[in-house]
Amino acid sequence: MIQLMTFPLPRRCWLPLLAASLLTALASPARAQTPATKNEPDLIRLVQSDAPAGDRAVACKLLAIYGSEQAVPALAALLPDEQLASWARIALEAIPGPAADRALREALDKLQGRLQVGVINSLGIRRDPQAVPALIQRLNDPDPDVASAAAVALGRIGGSSASGALVKALARVPDSVRPAVAEGCIRCAEDLRLAGKSSAAAKIYETVRKGPAPKQKMLEATRGLILARGDKGVPLLVEQLTSTDKGRFAIGLRTARELPGKKATEAVITQLRQAPAERQPMLLLALADRNDRAAMPAILDAARTGSPRLRLTAVGVIEKSGDRSTVPVLLETAAAGDAQLEPAAVAALVRLPGEDVDRDLLARLPQSAGKQREILIRVTAQRRTPGAFPLILASADNPDAGVRSAAVQALGAIAGADQIPRLIELRQQRQQPREQAEVDTALLAICGRAGAAAVPPLEALIRSRDSSTRGLGLRALAAAGGPDALKAVTAAVKDADPEIQDEAVRTLATWPNTWPEDAAVAEPLLQVARAGARKSHQVLALRGYLQYVQGDRKLDPARKVAKLREVVPLIERPEEKRLAISVADEISDPGALELLLTFAQDEAVSREAYSSVVKLAGKPSSGLNKAQRAAALQTVVDKCQQAPIRERAEERLKALE
Repeated sequence: MIQLMTFPLPRRCWLPLLAASLLTALASPARAQTPATKNEPDLIRLVQSDAPAGDRAVACKLLAIYGSEQAVPALAALLPDEQLASWARIALEAIPGPAADRALREALDKLQGRLQVGVINSLGIRRDPQAVPALIQRLNDPDPDVASAAAVALGRIGGSSASGALVKALARVPDSVRPAVAEGCIRCAEDLRLAGKSSAAAKIYETVRKGPAPKQKMLEATRGLILARGDKGVPLLVEQLTSTDKGRFAIGLRTARELPGKKATEAVITQLRQAPAERQPMLLLALADRNDRAAMPAILDAARTGSPRLRLTAVGVIEKSGDRSTVPVLLETAAAGDAQLEPAAVAALVRLPGEDVDRDLLARLPQSAGKQREILIRVTAQRRTPGAFPLILASADNPDAGVRSAAVQALGAIAGADQIPRLIELRQQRQQPREQAEVDTALLAICGRAGAAAVPPLEALIRSRDSSTRGLGLRALAAAGGPDALKAVTAAVKDADPEIQDEAVRTLATWPNTWPEDAAVAEPLLQVARAGARKSHQVLALRGYLQYVQGDRKLDPARKVAKLREVVPLIERPEEKRLAISVADEISDPGALELLLTFAQDEAVSREAYSSVVKLAGKPSSGLNKAQRAAALQTVVDKCQQAPIRERAEERLKALE
């Protein structure tokens, strides 16, 4: 309940207090459960005062929530006010009891134009039956806005008098008013239909449908007439669904979703089978929205035999409403090899709910072959179907190359570290490079999930005499990560095989996929950058080290600068200098500016270095004091040869002043 101070209160305080009260009131329980506030007299006095219109409007809003019949006279007095009439009506529309109805009816004869239209609308919202005679009179008002408002209000109120007057008026009112009269008729008919008086409703719908109503109202009346007739409305529904007129077809689709009963379902199914191909997907969606299980055979048939577009639509419907009974059709569709249908059908199989679906899929898997077995492997793997893993594992040795491929991919998605030896065995068995690559991908995925647990079984790869196999082992160790994996890869840098050395350095330079969390790689990288066996190794390690410095969030700015300084003597090529510049330009530390100005002395990278100086020194949050920033910017102004960069430095320098 709101609390307002009583007058006298300085007028400048009213609006803030009332606004705050409104927010509190809007967050409170519904009006019907809230008694009239004890501050209602204060709100009424504010409405009646000469306070600013905004203050009085807020009071009206509050009275809409807390007002009672006591507030009606004050609110009614505002109905002739151009500024406040709408706010007063908001309250009057909400206040229960006959007093508000009476006030609105009394204002009807006293107002004209827009204000009268507003009162008519409010009477319609309140559904005041005593206003019907006065509103019927205004159906003949020379002002089309008034007549139209009266027609809609009569439709809202409903009843035999209102509907009778509207039906009679439909043919004789001016064209400008006829849409509103037709709407009023349809509103009356809707109330009758929902009240179970379908016969009376049908007569009104029929009048609008056959009368001189605008097309949209005729279509709305057609919908209502079909619904009012029930099963007897099915022929009229079919008439709409077979019409070449887009509006009639659209209203037919809408009504097909609403009309209950077996006959309606059968009619839509018949039209689905007979309609032109371009209309069938829309009819199928309407059929699906009926939520009638009797429609499922037709939906399944569409998925099997329809046009490509219809089949795709049907698969989407099955995905949302299918069950175990739809599994065979989805499997058949997925295995057909269509580029669009296959992923859609697989997705539907994966998403079908229920343990019975899992049991069905599992029972089919050992009996399946070829493309269907591929699909079942993919689906059961994605569903994590209990009991499917042994069958998937066994399928990795299947004579069918497609089945073997699906099984290996599935193992990559669901297998754990305990299956790494099996993957290594499979790789040794594979002869085709494509199949070897699939096993490699699966193995790396498993190592990435398993982490340190994957390292021991990978020793079999590292001990291999085959260079490509050992290289895979190094990449797998990187995917697994951890100190033991890092130790093994670091040792491989000094391997007798040059190919293994190359792979080890490349692996360290990108170690691991999740670093910089694994910062221990910094030391071996630095060692290789300083004393690698080949220049290419030194460059790779240097790049990896710079990326480590850039990405490690645990390093504070001063430590980052120190680590950069440590490798500056090793940086020779412009490519690595540019990488170092990109690292320094993100470090908020005076030492970073010094490094950037040092790099700027090299003409090959001076543009990038000076640009980074301007960026870093121009940021107030760079961690540099004003003097340091100004000195760096002045250096750019004095020495930079690129005019655009020099001009930006001058702008930043002026901003500092």
